[in-house]
Amino acid sequence: MERYNFKIVEEKWQKFWHKNNFFKTDLDKNKKKFYCLEMFPYPSGKIHMGHVRNYTIGDVLARYKRLQNYNVLHPMGWDSFGMPAENAAKENNLDPKGWTEKNISVMKSQLKKLGLSIDWDREISTCSPDYYKHQQLFFLELYDKGLVYKKENYVNWDPIDQTVLANEQVIDGKGWRSGATVERKKLSQWFFRISKFSDELLLGLDKLDKWPNKVKVMQKNWIGKSYGCEIDFKIEGNKSIKNIKCFTTRPDTLFGFSFLGISADHPISKFYEKDEEFQKFKQDCSKTGTTEESIAQAEKIGFKTDLIAVNPFDKNIKVPVYFANFVLMDYGFGAVFGCPAHDQRDFEFAKKYNLPIKTVVKPKNFKGNFKVNEEAYVGDGVMINSSFLDGLNSPSDAISKAIEEIEERKSGKKKINFRLKDWGISRQRYWGCPIPIAYDDQGNYIRVPEDQLPIKLPENINLKTKGNPLDHQEEWKTIKIEDKNYKLETDTLDTFVDSSWYYLRFCSPTNEKYGYDIDEIKYWMPVDQYIGGVEHAILHLLYSRFFMLALNYQNKEFISKEPFEGLFTQGMVCHETYKGENNNWLSPDEVFSEDGKNFFTNDNKKAKVIVGPSESMSKSKKNVIDPEKIIENYGADAVRLFILSDSPPEKDIQWSEQGMVASYKFINKFWILHNKILEKLKLNKKGLDHNELDIFTNKLIQKITFNLEKFNYNVIVANIYETYNFLIKEIEKDYKAEVLKENYLKILTLIMPVMPHIISEAVKDLNHTKKIEWPKADAKYLEEKFVNIVIQINGKKKSLIKIKKDLKDSEVINKIKKDEKISNILSDKNLLKHIIVKNRLVNFIVK
Repeated sequence: MERYNFKIVEEKWQKFWHKNNFFKTDLDKNKKKFYCLEMFPYPSGKIHMGHVRNYTIGDVLARYKRLQNYNVLHPMGWDSFGMPAENAAKENNLDPKGWTEKNISVMKSQLKKLGLSIDWDREISTCSPDYYKHQQLFFLELYDKGLVYKKENYVNWDPIDQTVLANEQVIDGKGWRSGATVERKKLSQWFFRISKFSDELLLGLDKLDKWPNKVKVMQKNWIGKSYGCEIDFKIEGNKSIKNIKCFTTRPDTLFGFSFLGISADHPISKFYEKDEEFQKFKQDCSKTGTTEESIAQAEKIGFKTDLIAVNPFDKNIKVPVYFANFVLMDYGFGAVFGCPAHDQRDFEFAKKYNLPIKTVVKPKNFKGNFKVNEEAYVGDGVMINSSFLDGLNSPSDAISKAIEEIEERKSGKKKINFRLKDWGISRQRYWGCPIPIAYDDQGNYIRVPEDQLPIKLPENINLKTKGNPLDHQEEWKTIKIEDKNYKLETDTLDTFVDSSWYYLRFCSPTNEKYGYDIDEIKYWMPVDQYIGGVEHAILHLLYSRFFMLALNYQNKEFISKEPFEGLFTQGMVCHETYKGENNNWLSPDEVFSEDGKNFFTNDNKKAKVIVGPSESMSKSKKNVIDPEKIIENYGADAVRLFILSDSPPEKDIQWSEQGMVASYKFINKFWILHNKILEKLKLNKKGLDHNELDIFTNKLIQKITFNLEKFNYNVIVANIYETYNFLIKEIEKDYKAEVLKENYLKILTLIMPVMPHIISEAVKDLNHTKKIEWPKADAKYLEEKFVNIVIQINGKKKSLIKIKKDLKDSEVINKIKKDEKISNILSDKNLLKHIIVKNRLVNFIVK
């Protein structure tokens, strides 16, 4: 039997598909549409197994919908601006543009080898002026709407990348790319007013029924809507300072108040400008970033002022005012009241500065005296040591009572606060979208006129300058607007701006006048199915949602407020990690094992290798598998089959060479089966009337259709194996040729989205010339002819038998009594009666 030659077949079909523009998006707007989109990749040089999994999942879905006669939009683009290109160019004396374009060319050819059904005519790249021209137009549009502004602010500064990071780009106090500890630095920055849409972003999540709940929870927590009140604390010690305002979500704990903490940037800091100790403290604060994570991890430090704050519930309770490094100006009013017994951050601060720690909440069922000593108690409980609040449930009842009292005393008012802050979009680097703003000699700024866009980046510049390379481009910076010389803004836009609207550009990739065509948007948007990693749950997805709201704002024509109707977050591809004797990372290609237990290096057969845990594939840890080599060795269909087979697509998958080999072997087994079926069909037998194949095929249609809709892709692979096992035996029967061909064609169609190359070849062998469409299950073959009946004796399960469906009660009883096990049980019993639940259960009542 002929062995399956995947290299010839796959190359043949890939050439055919692309030569005939097989996946070109239909322009017929009368057809029902399906917009399938995977998060586009950064062109780093080579695709990795994470790409393979992500794009295979999307491709299976796109092919399935195309077979269902949907008008499918399945495009691809490149997130091509950013620091990696700039850093690579610096290190290797390259041009970022050339480096990026070369990587795109390599990755594009690799993706094509996977057999992806991409409409490459719609390909976009964010570093192309054809793309970022429209981004500059959007910037000006949002600027005109009042959604863009500039202010001096403390920002997260990455000392390695020498650029500003948004809060979302700081992970555990470190830069998301460089891994450097983030510092705080004061700069004049451009911002998107994302906080204006806090409520809409929050409420919109409730309508996203096709999003994973975990992602919605992450976004809700990040937006952080909190109910509380603002309090005006009366201040003593300086006649110029009468009060300090703060926001709190826990006014119920005010009787535990032992200090008032304020930001080092609070307006009151002007009274301490000449104090050398305060200036040193402020300098120390700059070593901490501006995110909650970096602040939580940093050592708590404070500067005691000569001010005293008065408790609004008891004027005899007076506490010191401290500047504290964990208080930020952009939360509330840059001030917090410290209750050490019930906030761990306050507890650590109070311990350091020997401040009182007064317990005002105790656990509900705690008997005796409860006192906080070793760590803050942050759970629910009952109020104690709190005057009129004593005995109330905390926080529920006590908060509302506390706010009521504060408003009555006119010391504050109820308020809603959001954790979400405006998005800082300025980046001090070359390889990004230029901001269309210019400055006159006095530093006043104006928008660059639209007819002078795009502002293109200068080429062939020296990137090894300190700070932003664009600051040194005097000729490029000079721009004439209405016969007056201005200087261009040298900051470029955060690359997350690039990816916040690319899904719109795919709808109208060649529109020169605007970023999208409104009629195209009305047809294609929102994206029906978006696929990507859960690590983008906050940054990219939240920014994309904001961008849609911002474009909709004051816009009567724009209709879709959410960019992605359905969201699927796929798991990672994992592999064991390896380290050599010098603690250096080793790649899988550098190690070998004869017994699967002991590993050694290839270049030194005696050098032992330390095998670490299986982790997400990472270039830094070298536990990566080159997809191109795997495709070269096993073929794209085998790779696709394996990458979908091992676990549900939302879970991590463990890379296995044995699993890859098994998938390859199955492809060959299937090809042998296919040739056997061809031989059967050539005989053109009239055959007998069997219906087992019809029944199996129609049930398979039902199963695979359901599993595709529910993303049960690993179950689909199990269905494919089940199909092989059925067919290899079933084709031995004497089937009519037309029945065998009709069913086999349906089965091939069902498998086609997963293994498109071999199936396309198999369909060609059947000489099928009509358009292939997704089959529909015939209901008459779906009805089960047999059912499993549970047998009970006095309500206890004793047996299970399979009988024909819908038998008369008397026939059911006769069948059961012939069962040897039940017959033995009933033989010496007095049968009182039996209870029958049709097609499900029989219960014998005996004495």
